[in-house]
Amino acid sequence: MEKKKSMIWVLFALGAALSWGFYGVVLHDGQVKLGGNGMKALLFVGVAYFLIGVLIPVITLSSAGQFKNFPQGGMVWSTIGGALGAIGAACIIFAFKNGGSPAVVMPLVFGGAPLVNVLVSMIASPPKVAPNPLLWVGYAMASAGAAMVLYFKPA
Repeated sequence: MEKKKSMIWVLFALGAALSWGFYGVVLHDGQVKLGGNGMKALLFVGVAYFLIGVLIPVITLSSAGQFKNFPQGGMVWSTIGGALGAIGAACIIFAFKNGGSPAVVMPLVFGGAPLVNVLVSMIASPPKVAPNPLLWVGYAMASAGAAMVLYFKPA
């Protein structure tokens, strides 16, 4: 009898979409309330990353007796991933600091990120068969959709 696969990952994906959907607006508001100082805002992004990204895993891994055996390759690539996340946060803050608003910056970020992700994924793990040509139609549609969101955004 085949075991049914859990779909709980969908809830976590939706949680990420909700979190990141609020991210730009909340971060921009924090930056404004800190006198427009992007570095102060980034400092508190770092505090949140530390509290959530360091303390929770340390406590969870320690309590499960798993705070050992960290292969170097995994540590390096995970650190690079974390750095890319932090660089992205810094870029968003600098975009706000230099006149961008959440209504413009975030559609560019979230419209562009999936396109970049698919290309990088195909380079890192080349597909066994050529991508369906409709993939490129999807790229054009996603780009056009982001452009339309930006053009017709509420004033």
